[in-house]
Parts: sequence; structure tokens; C-alpha cells
Amino acid sequence: MTRHLDLSFGPESRNRLDAAGEPGIDGALAALESFYFAFNNADLDAFGRVWTTHPLAQLNNPLGGILRGGSAITALYDRVFHGPARVTVTFGDIVEYAGEGHAIFAGRETGGYSVDGSETVPLSIRTTRYFRYEDGRWSQFHHHGSIDDAAALAAYQSAISGRS
Repeated sequence: MTRHLDLSFGPESRNRLDAAGEPGIDGALAALESFYFAFNNADLDAFGRVWTTHPLAQLNNPLGGILRGGSAITALYDRVFHGPARVTVTFGDIVEYAGEGHAIFAGRETGGYSVDGSETVPLSIRTTRYFRYEDGRWSQFHHHGSIDDAAALAAYQSAISGRS
């Protein structure tokens, strides 16, 4: 099934990890929403439960480059959640590509970040997330995110690392 979703997931997202055990697309959407709950609330426990522990889970994004394994991915976001910048995003303009036991969600994250309460700097990230149903729940196996503007990318990386 391929469809454009009239949904967005942002700071108001809920932790729906219990519903992520449902084998259909509603379970995949619950896992996706739970990811945005975890991210926007800096909830490392929920974040770690959204991602698989599989050693070939992969994150390709502006902050971590290419990381493999749920533990390495969670460790990166532990540093983000406890770093100098506060980041919030909303995932929208989502196209869902779903089949038996897998779902891909592609769209755009918009939002911003601030360092020590400073003025919020806008963010726009092209985003794709891949989820798979196994072991009785939907888990995220892959994420790819890109920031098109080189100057905006450099500023974001500096803010997250504390070099700004």
C-alpha cells in the first residue's frame, strides 16, 4: 500500500509503544508516533524501545553520520538529549509505503533548535524511516535524514556538539 498521510507527528505526539505490538499498519504508525514522542520529550527509554537492537540497524543522519546497531544509535541520542541544544521537530508531508511486516515513512521534519534558551533556529530535514514487525512489535531499523542547506547543516552540527 502506498498513500499520502494526512497526519503529522511532533511535540504533541504520544507514547504509543503498547500499540506498536499490533501487527498491522496501525501498529507501525504507533511506533512512528512513539519515536516523535521520545525525540521531542528527550525520553531515552522510549527512544531505545522504538529502535531494534539488531546490530545492522542503521542511522544515516547529519549528527551521527552512519551508525549501526540500536545501542550506538541510542548512545548518540543520549548525547543529543543531554547536550546544549534543545531540538523539536514535526514530521509531516508523509508518504507511507507499507507491506506485510514492513513500513517506510518518507517526508519532512520541520522545527527548530535553541541553545541555552536563545532564539530558535529553524530546521528542515528530509527524512525516511523504515520499520519492521518482528518479535511481536514494530521496531525502527533504518533512518535517513538530510539537511540540504550546507550552512544550516554546519550550524546545527555545531549547536548539537556544543561548538557554537
